[in-house]
Amino acid sequence: MTIETTESRKANILIVDDTPDNLRFLAQTLEVRGYEVQCALSGALALRAAQLEPPDLILLDIKMPGMDGYDVCQQFKGLKETQDIPVIFISALDEVLDKVKAFQVGGVDYITKPFQEEEVLVRIENHLMLQSAKKEIYQLNLELEKRVQERTAELAQEIQQHQQTQQQLLHIALHDELTGLPNRSLLIERLKESLKTYKANPRQRFAVLFLDCDRFKVVNDSLGHSVGDRLLCAIASRLRCCLRLGDTLARLGGDEFTILLENIEQLEDVLLIVRSIQSELQYPFKLEHQDIFIDMSIGIAMVNEDYQQAEHLLRDADAAMYQAKRAGKSCYQVFQPEMYRNAVIRFQAERDLRHAIERQEFRVYYQPLISLTTGQLTGFEALVRWHHPERGLVSPGEFIDIAEETGFIVPIGFWVLREACAQFQSWQDTIAIPSDLTLSVNLSVKQFAQPNLLDWIDSILKQTTINPQQVKLEITESVILENTASVQGIFNKLHQRKILLAIDDFGTGYSSLSYLHRFPMDTLKIDRSFVNFMTQSPVNLGIVKTIINLAHQLGMSVVAEGIETEHQARTLQEMGCEEGQGFLFSKPLSVEAATQLLQQFPVLLQLHG
Repeated sequence: MTIETTESRKANILIVDDTPDNLRFLAQTLEVRGYEVQCALSGALALRAAQLEPPDLILLDIKMPGMDGYDVCQQFKGLKETQDIPVIFISALDEVLDKVKAFQVGGVDYITKPFQEEEVLVRIENHLMLQSAKKEIYQLNLELEKRVQERTAELAQEIQQHQQTQQQLLHIALHDELTGLPNRSLLIERLKESLKTYKANPRQRFAVLFLDCDRFKVVNDSLGHSVGDRLLCAIASRLRCCLRLGDTLARLGGDEFTILLENIEQLEDVLLIVRSIQSELQYPFKLEHQDIFIDMSIGIAMVNEDYQQAEHLLRDADAAMYQAKRAGKSCYQVFQPEMYRNAVIRFQAERDLRHAIERQEFRVYYQPLISLTTGQLTGFEALVRWHHPERGLVSPGEFIDIAEETGFIVPIGFWVLREACAQFQSWQDTIAIPSDLTLSVNLSVKQFAQPNLLDWIDSILKQTTINPQQVKLEITESVILENTASVQGIFNKLHQRKILLAIDDFGTGYSSLSYLHRFPMDTLKIDRSFVNFMTQSPVNLGIVKTIINLAHQLGMSVVAEGIETEHQARTLQEMGCEEGQGFLFSKPLSVEAATQLLQQFPVLLQLHG
């Protein structure tokens, strides 16, 4: 293969080696391939030869008398005529090759003796092609520079157009594309200016409103995003009508808006505007030939001397809005410092909860279910507990709601089901427990929303080989009303698998009496709140009795939760309640304690009439 330089001549290679045999071998090898070759037996000769006729590439032996290869290479790199010529070092295998030094003095590669002809040729060809490419790039740069100079006048005009475009882009960058309102970036800038003005003159008070549409997702899901976008524009138009000259209405994204109210003397001034907004939203939006009603939850943050950053006002207004949503939506809340503390605690809890899933910090505890007729153990309810590495055992009340809202309840719930089924099967294999003993496990609303729910359950039952007729899945009333048609189909498929179903915490959520007869439920669980208050008045007692009679008429057994006294247990027994659980019988037990209980299988409570 013949390598040609940019001058369309054969590549010239200088070989520097104090060993004539090496020179002869390399020269013959390269000449056969079409290269022009110069040879030098010493570094001094090489330097003179290279200055007289600069080669395209240099093969340089390292170990030579007088100047070694490193010194020669440094001198090459110090001369203007040779500084850009690639140098490939030559070294024998038994010699010490200082690769770092070789590259530091300017070498681009190295070849070891004895020579492999193909290796030598490939390395030379690669570096010659690289050198040629560098020269081409240099020529291209010269041409490009010339073109740039020629177009200087044109560029001046283009720069002017570019500046105009930048102004347009700046406007786009600071405004919401859909509504044309200021976006978060512009709002923050104006908040900073307002805070700066307030610091200089505390009389110039201002407030921030954080507004979030309630149930906006329903509009998008039912009427489509196009209608949702038109609704957002209509909302923005109405909000503008409620503001004064100088106030800033911004859209943060989604269905969230923010208002900066300037020149506020007192909180009542803010509340007047909030009430005006609420009044405007009472009227329907007419879109797609139908009336659409929308409400907003509003958080309010008033500036004070404690604020040092504009973002903190927005953060606190957001925290107040979140409290308004939790209070029942379609209302407002004024920020209080404890809201921020609660938000921080919640953030830390979410973070710790994510780590807990990754680190498998959860444990399953088992609360016994007791027959109110015989006092004997009839089953266990599997309850999740969090063993925090620093805080110890964390109460479910501190993390279950967060797990539900974040969606963490899905992996946690399926883990509990798998773990509990595996443990129950282990008990069956090692302890002679009754075949009718049941294992109750809670399923959340979000678990029911998973499209692969049945696949998960089938997989767990298959892996653990537990009898499906001993598994009882507990579902709250909200699951039933979330999507009645699809839920009924899932219930029917679970029933076909012989899995037992229970309504948990009955009566605490929605009134679902009219739904009960439509689902193949096996058990109804009376919430502890009814049990605690049933002996306080005949009305409360009558409610519990009605629930028990209703369940029996629908062919369901009844379990009472939260039984704490023998009087409660006897009263429930007399009303026909079959089972109960609570601290009267046992608190939730660890695996070890539950195993010990099964081994003893005692009569936990003997009821007397």
